[in-house]
Amino acid sequence: MLVSALLTSVGINSGLCVLFFTLYSILRKQPTNYEVYIPRLIAEGSSKRRSHFNLERLIPSPGWVKRAWKLSEEDLLSTSGLDAVVFMRVITFSLRVFLFAGVIGIFVLLPVNCSGDQLHDIDFADLSNNSLDVFTISNLSSGSKRLWAHFSAVYLVTAFVCYLLYYEYKCITGKRIDFFHSTKPQPHQFTILVRSIPVSAGSSVSESVERFFMEYHPSTYLSHMVVHRSSKLQSLIKDAKKLYKRITHLQSEPNQPQYRHVGFFRHRVDLVDHYGKKLEDIEENMRLERSEVSLATQEVRAAFVSFKSRYGAAVAFHMKQSINPTEWVTELAPEPNDVYWPFFSSSFMRRWLSKIVVIVACILLTILFLIPVLVVQGLTNLNQLEIWFPFLKSILTITFVSQVITGYLPSLILQLFLKIVPPIMEFLSSIQGYICHSDIEKSACNKVLWFTIWNIFFATVFSGSVLYQVSIFLDPKHIPAKLASAVPAQFLNVYAPKYETAGKFWPIVHNSMIFSLVLMQAIAIGLFTLKKLPLASTLIFPLPVLTLLFNEYCRKRFLPNFIAYPAEVLIKRDREDRNDPKMAEFYDNLVAAYQDPALLPIQFSANSDSLNSPLISAAQVRH
Repeated sequence: MLVSALLTSVGINSGLCVLFFTLYSILRKQPTNYEVYIPRLIAEGSSKRRSHFNLERLIPSPGWVKRAWKLSEEDLLSTSGLDAVVFMRVITFSLRVFLFAGVIGIFVLLPVNCSGDQLHDIDFADLSNNSLDVFTISNLSSGSKRLWAHFSAVYLVTAFVCYLLYYEYKCITGKRIDFFHSTKPQPHQFTILVRSIPVSAGSSVSESVERFFMEYHPSTYLSHMVVHRSSKLQSLIKDAKKLYKRITHLQSEPNQPQYRHVGFFRHRVDLVDHYGKKLEDIEENMRLERSEVSLATQEVRAAFVSFKSRYGAAVAFHMKQSINPTEWVTELAPEPNDVYWPFFSSSFMRRWLSKIVVIVACILLTILFLIPVLVVQGLTNLNQLEIWFPFLKSILTITFVSQVITGYLPSLILQLFLKIVPPIMEFLSSIQGYICHSDIEKSACNKVLWFTIWNIFFATVFSGSVLYQVSIFLDPKHIPAKLASAVPAQFLNVYAPKYETAGKFWPIVHNSMIFSLVLMQAIAIGLFTLKKLPLASTLIFPLPVLTLLFNEYCRKRFLPNFIAYPAEVLIKRDREDRNDPKMAEFYDNLVAAYQDPALLPIQFSANSDSLNSPLISAAQVRH
């Protein structure tokens, strides 16, 4: 019966996979779906929409599977950058870990667990009504020699994962260096961000920056771009974009209503003209605000300072620039497209308060999310649900209702709540004080990671007993044992990269895996203690220590290359650029690379040629 059920499941899943690939191969050819399947190719102009009918569109073709399967890392690197390559390596790394652990779990641990006699015998004829605990370590009696299979599995999985982590860390580090040598010169390689700039009386921030770096970095200093407060201007630009989209939508959709009655006397107004006049007014306000922002009074005590060489920028970044360490604070500049400009418009006190607010908000969100987790936990346990809601007892006896409640609703409710977590975490990270989008997304990723670890693992595990055994949290030494007893018992053509971090997010993956290994080992210690196998618990104790030592070695060996490139790499690349005739043009473009986009003239309406030019020239804005 079990084999038949498994074969039936495999057959159904295989049929669904074939159906999915068939539908995908047909839908991706339809012109109306180009924005879904190949928006990047359309934006780049490498693929055009074809409106005439073609019978070939209705015939599924497997060619895309072959092309996707044969896509090499070099192809992915050339089209999408190193971040895409590292992301794919994260996926393959996860598959390797899953495959290795799955083989051990299915072919070694599962038979060992089934051979135990701690629980009732397995009735394969009525498998759906039997507890899955018979397949877990719960089925092994205390002190059983079969527990040593689990002990060996912990060591094997730890050794395998650590080997993969070392291999991937080393490989990605090498790819970062190769990518650095193979790419064209980038503005952020020659630029640093300087904050907390002291300004003497009678001088501007721009004059202070130029005077300081001309005195202390005369041979390498190239130029600078002072940051201005532009929050109001950014708001106007956002409003202008909304109006422009509304106008283009009305012009492109003739079926949309083009007129509206407004005012007390209900005058008939042409919407395109109405929105066009509003847009012209906003553009006039943008021009005036841009001119005001460009003045020295709107300067922020921060500037992007560019150098003639990468090594010069690295020296300025690593060295303290002043006797007072709170002045002339330096950090590596992000890519121009990666800069989060609203950061500079907020004061230091506002950023400091925002960090506190974000911490409190994350804690509250984590605590409040326990509510849906408790609800989900209750839905999977009908007996507990009957205790909470006695009036549902008669309804829960209906087979169909009980199956829907325990099998479908829990995952649906949990997934719906989980969908709102990443956007919330990204918003919280955006007000936390990061200067670039990549740092915001990395911070949001970390928040989601720890949120998931707590709510989906710890909270789900403990929620069944948290209503009755709150004292568990007051005695931390019992947590591994409780986890041990609870865990075995519940569960290329689309995206164009906006910026390139050269795989800087890999350390997040590495640290997550190290945490997972230590957590697994802590659970194993509690599990063997619970199963009255003290020798195994004692022999597991060195494993977390060795894992953390391995992590510290990787931090010392590889992490510095993810923070900044070494001097030998920078100097070697600078020497290669000396003979490059294109460097003169690059330096010319570098001067204005970090100008706030809000300060650049933008024209949306067709009748605003006079509004297109700023009141103050670009040279005055720069200096």
